[in-house]
Amino acid sequence: MDQKPLVRLYSDGAARGNPDGPGGYGVVLEFTDSKGNLHVRELSEGYPKTTNNRMELMGVIAGLEALNRPCRVLVFTDSQYVVKAFTEGWLQSWQRHGWRKADKTPVLNQDLWERLLEAKKPHEVAWNWVRGHNGHPQNERCDQLATAAADKLR
Repeated sequence: MDQKPLVRLYSDGAARGNPDGPGGYGVVLEFTDSKGNLHVRELSEGYPKTTNNRMELMGVIAGLEALNRPCRVLVFTDSQYVVKAFTEGWLQSWQRHGWRKADKTPVLNQDLWERLLEAKKPHEVAWNWVRGHNGHPQNERCDQLATAAADKLR
């Protein structure tokens, strides 16, 4: 039986004038084939009126939705918002409580959280936080892609 391919998904989001200014996301997908060849794909898109957190979510969503078969995915992002939602059980709690936070207020970005949950279904995903603006090459590239996508809409 074949093992699922391993993909490294690096993602970042940016918003200018957060909240409600232009924003964008950047993604770098890396996959090494059976011959040891590294394949890299970059994705980015801008939105005219958004928030930083929405763009952080959209980066991961776009990366996962770009995969055309079930994979083992290592997600790397500088968004603690995204990582902790999975690693600290926030999402399970929000869903259990009807998409409400502990203070009973509605969870922000429910539409994107639901889309992210759907996008990750066929994959085995591990969540990794990286410090932003700290010289991590792929994170820096994602930041460049995200800010360039946002700046095109200014």
